[in-house]
Amino acid sequence: MSEFATLDTEATDPSTADLDTMPVERLLRTMNAADASVPEAVAGAIPRIAAAVERIVAARRAGGRMLYVGAGTSGRIGVLDAAECAPTFGTDPGEVVGVIAGGPTALIRSVEGAEDDAELAVRDLAAIELRPDDVVIALAASGRTPYAIGALRYARSVGSGTVAISCNPAAELSEHADVAIEIPTGPEVLTGSTRLKAGTAQKLVCNMISTAVMVRSGKVYGNLMVDLHPSNTKLRDRALRIVAEATGVDAATAAALLDAADGNSKTAIVMQLTGSDAERARRLLRDADGFVRDAVRQ
Repeated sequence: MSEFATLDTEATDPSTADLDTMPVERLLRTMNAADASVPEAVAGAIPRIAAAVERIVAARRAGGRMLYVGAGTSGRIGVLDAAECAPTFGTDPGEVVGVIAGGPTALIRSVEGAEDDAELAVRDLAAIELRPDDVVIALAASGRTPYAIGALRYARSVGSGTVAISCNPAAELSEHADVAIEIPTGPEVLTGSTRLKAGTAQKLVCNMISTAVMVRSGKVYGNLMVDLHPSNTKLRDRALRIVAEATGVDAATAAALLDAADGNSKTAIVMQLTGSDAERARRLLRDADGFVRDAVRQ
């Protein structure tokens, strides 16, 4: 028996043995029922997810980066989460980085063999100058992808923090991580297609990690994304609504505050809540490490 055959994510689900003969609505309800099990599986890993968040927050305070590394679906999920941090939380592009086996081409087309090359991960991380203050989050549904394992081994050799996210218990990937997050999603509706339940689980975990890290990094006030980058019409409108909601002012006043704050929602909010001009509001935010709630208490 091959090593893959022993993995839960590669097992066959007997209840879907007639998948190819199911009427469309029954097929979709079967998939939906299977997907419903994913949040519960993720919930069981929350203590480990919390440990990863604390580790990453500490690294960011020391100037370190958060790096997602993976191959195939897992790699694409990591790159997606990294890409969305800049517009959502106003991070610099280098703060949260996605690395996928095979490079940018692999985002839209499979790069055969890349996931089996552990040394490729070493070269990819060396190319972006991995540092001890960084944290590498390796994603692999199977928990045994050589590229992901190679990334964690190299990260440990550099002294970086390491987090593993997999969807099988007792995953090999976990052995190479400071924090091992295992989400046992079990057999897929379509045997071995880990872009389904396993992919959903990894996406949920990435959502939780990045959002919690940014909340703990002062990127959120209440439940408002006050550090968003207003780079398009929708986000500019959202920034205006955020300032209005956070301060209780009308839309016209919120717009004037944003103009005076050079479009920065945090600065605009602190200006209004403390009666400060933009320069003092920025100083208050600097002294509060970017946390709005602390800035307005000074």
